Amino acid sequence: MNNTAGHPGARAPVIVTMADIVPGRDVAEVLGIARGSVVRARFFGRDFIAGLRNLVGGEVTEYTKLLAEAREQALGRLVAHAEEMGADAVVTFRFSTSSVMEGNAEILAYGTAVRLS
Repeated sequence: MNNTAGHPGARAPVIVTMADIVPGRDVAEVLGIARGSVVRARFFGRDFIAGLRNLVGGEVTEYTKLLAEAREQALGRLVAHAEEMGADAVVTFRFSTSSVMEGNAEILAYGTAVRLS
C-alpha cells in the first residue's frame, strides 16, 4: 500500500477494512470480490527446529513467522487485485487458511472491492 501524497494524478492507497463500511464514506459501486492468495511450504530446517520445540512445548516461532509473512503477501496481492479492479476500498476483509497437501498451506485474503463516493 503505497503512500501517494504529493504525486499529482496518483491514486490514493486502497483502504482495507473488516467492517461493512468505510466510516464517513458512502459506497458508490460494488465491483466484486477482490482476493489474493499464497501457498507456502514448510522446509526441513524449520521442521527440525519445530520438532525439537514440540518436545519441550511452547510457541513454534518458526511457523508463526512463516504464516505472518504469508498473510502479508496475501494481503499485498489482495490490494493489487483491488487496484486492478479500480477499487478505492475493500470492505468485509477476511483471511482464510487451508491445507493444500501435507506441509503446504494456502493463505487467502478476500473481501468486497468497492468504489467510494
